[in-house]
Amino acid sequence: MVAPSATLTNDNHTINDIQNPYAGTDAPRFTGFDHVTFTVTNAKQAASYYTTRFGFKHIAYRGLETGSRDIVSHVVKQGRICFVFQSALQPVESEMTKEIARRGDAVKDVAFTVTDVRRVYDYAVARGARPISKPTEHKDEFGTVLMATVSTYGDVVHTFVDRSNYTGTFLPGFKDSKEAINHDDPLETTLPATVLDYIDHIVGNQPDNEMTSACDWYEKCLGFHRFWSVDDSQIHSEYSSLRSIVMSDPSDVVKMPINEPAEGRKKSQIQEFVDFYGGPGVQHMALNTRDIIKAVSNLRARGCEFLSINNTYYDSLRARLAHHNKISSRPIKEDIDILQKLNILVDYDEQGYLLQIFTKPVEDRPTLFLEIIQREGHEGFGAGNFKSLFESLEREQELRGNLTDM
Repeated sequence: MVAPSATLTNDNHTINDIQNPYAGTDAPRFTGFDHVTFTVTNAKQAASYYTTRFGFKHIAYRGLETGSRDIVSHVVKQGRICFVFQSALQPVESEMTKEIARRGDAVKDVAFTVTDVRRVYDYAVARGARPISKPTEHKDEFGTVLMATVSTYGDVVHTFVDRSNYTGTFLPGFKDSKEAINHDDPLETTLPATVLDYIDHIVGNQPDNEMTSACDWYEKCLGFHRFWSVDDSQIHSEYSSLRSIVMSDPSDVVKMPINEPAEGRKKSQIQEFVDFYGGPGVQHMALNTRDIIKAVSNLRARGCEFLSINNTYYDSLRARLAHHNKISSRPIKEDIDILQKLNILVDYDEQGYLLQIFTKPVEDRPTLFLEIIQREGHEGFGAGNFKSLFESLEREQELRGNLTDM
């Protein structure tokens, strides 16, 4: 993770002397996902994968050349999406290397941009969040960034970031990639643009019967609320099912869906994740685009692998849209033939619609994958597509030998 790691005390705060920071005209706000930090075995290669396959640009670096002797960090960015890949440099066992050995390359830190780091951190710790790093100012010639970190489910942490007084490329301690390591990858400018804009939501998978406690943590410690939910009576296939609750900040800017497996005839893709990750963790990130047809076409041209959808899904979709588009104030304008060719899914309600597609796992372990999503007035999470998505995931599970009896 980017924030320095240390075990801290509660600073003598109690629930009673920390008032709800989200009430009042001066309430702090979550303004978005600041960055996501992955801990990996080879940060340089991981960063190159995301620039080559997903169209990110390498913007910042911290490592031996900048005076960091223990951890190397490569930062890539596209639109407002910022990923940091970190690896250990020294041949000694550390907390990072032990975690990677257990669960593989994975998301370690989901950082939020907030307007008042101290109040958000103090409230979270007083309400039971385990502190990792207390509010600390980080400075360089471009200004000051205030950061603090708490632990959430599994080995995942959340860093709160206030960069309102900073003009640098990423964070203090990092250098521009060109300046630090003479980074100049011609593929970053010659391959087709993928027009990905911002992180829409980040999904965490939990073992069975642990979803509710994870959601309670967000409600209690961060002041989040339950934005959307489905259960196994709504979301299931012939073989498997899940339960999901979407937690959202008070302004509904940051959304964190929490999933758990539900009983079925076969092992669900949620349980497959938990088995190969070794516990709870980040399963996927949804990246929002304003033009999913262009994004997916160019991602495919770059070699990205996506799940395939049965043609029967589109036969049914055409029949349903023949009625929906006649009565809707927001009919689906995209060509269904093109969506079918690209395997893009459609969900809709009376408010609008969304378009979405899911990559295959981006690592050898069947854990982390990405979602590409375009929203047209629809704030759901594709519940109407879950059955077709599950069937596609189950085909992949079967190829891996993981669609087994419970």
